[in-house]
Amino acid sequence: MPYEELHHTADWCLRVWADNLPSLFAEAAQGMNALSGAQPAPGPVTRRTLSLSAPDAESLLVAFLSELIYAAEQEKVTFSRFNVTTLEHSDGWELKAEMDGAPLASATKTIKAATYHNLQIRQTDRGYEVEIVFDV
Repeated sequence: MPYEELHHTADWCLRVWADNLPSLFAEAAQGMNALSGAQPAPGPVTRRTLSLSAPDAESLLVAFLSELIYAAEQEKVTFSRFNVTTLEHSDGWELKAEMDGAPLASATKTIKAATYHNLQIRQTDRGYEVEIVFDV
């Protein structure tokens, strides 16, 4: 499990790590699902492709997680498989994610937003790492 919940006074905080940046984004999504207790309903698979751009990797991560929060809250869909690619270029970052999911059967906790609070993606001995604070 390449993520762990950290103690935070008012919100929820998650530390995520992975070998590379695309995997970090996918693991952050998995960790966020685990925090919320998202449970997919049985039935047909929902497939979606998501394309995003942002000025930096941290903003791209917040945008990605925000799209997943929106899908759960407004569309009642949760995604459980992520094939993520990221690309850095002179104007910023791009992300493409191919995702598989299902209708959201239930969630034990509601996440309102992924925040920028102390958000910094960094390279460590175990690859890329980030701590994400979620507004609940």
